[in-house]
Formats: sequence, structure tokens, C-alpha cells
Amino acid sequence: QVQLVESGGGLVQAGDSLRLSCAASTRTFPGYTVSWFRQAPGKERDFVSGISWRGGDPYYADSVNGRFTISRDNAKNTVYLQMNSLKVEDTAIYYCAAKLSASNLHLPKYDYWGQGTQVTVSS
Repeated sequence: QVQLVESGGGLVQAGDSLRLSCAASTRTFPGYTVSWFRQAPGKERDFVSGISWRGGDPYYADSVNGRFTISRDNAKNTVYLQMNSLKVEDTAIYYCAAKLSASNLHLPKYDYWGQGTQVTVSS
């Protein structure tokens, strides 16, 4: 069983930055693909960004490409999401998720999910 704990959310103004963290409880963390999803009130949970255990280029949703950066520190069992130039429409609960497969990162079919962290961007 893998436990994921998100942190770093908060209330910011449009144009500000935040860095989210996703800490995993497993020593085998380097073998997991990890992604961030977000869910706004009344909307479906959408893919934001993902990074495979294989390495290589990370993936981003078009809506955040160029503003968000995902990275991982396997020594700390942590994945980060640096969010710059935040917009009001980025307001959502952000979840990290982990799985062993390195395919279809954008689909919400992950083995493990965190509890989420709220990000609120005001105008």
C-alpha cells in the first residue's frame, strides 16, 4: 500500500506562484509513475501533469503547458508541481496519483491517490 500526501496549496492572487508537493510512503517510489490531477467544483477530475518512472519528458495538459513544471526527487520520495502565472481558472483541489504503468498518464486510472490540496486563485 502506498500513501500519498499532498501539501503546498493555498489562497493566492492571479499571477502568483505555488509549489505543490506529493510525498510517498514507499521506498519503491522511483518505480512509480506519478501525475497531478485537479477537480474544480461541479467538474470532472482532469489531468494536469505527469512524470513516468522511465524518465524522459513529462506530460502537461494544454491549459498549463508553459506555466507548470513537474519534477521528482526520488531520494525524498517526492514529486513537485511548480505552478507559475496562476489564473483564476486554476482554482481546484489538486490530487497526486501513482501507478506502476508508464502508459496513458492522462487517464485517471491510478492505483493510489492522495487526499488532495486546495488551490484557490483570486482575481
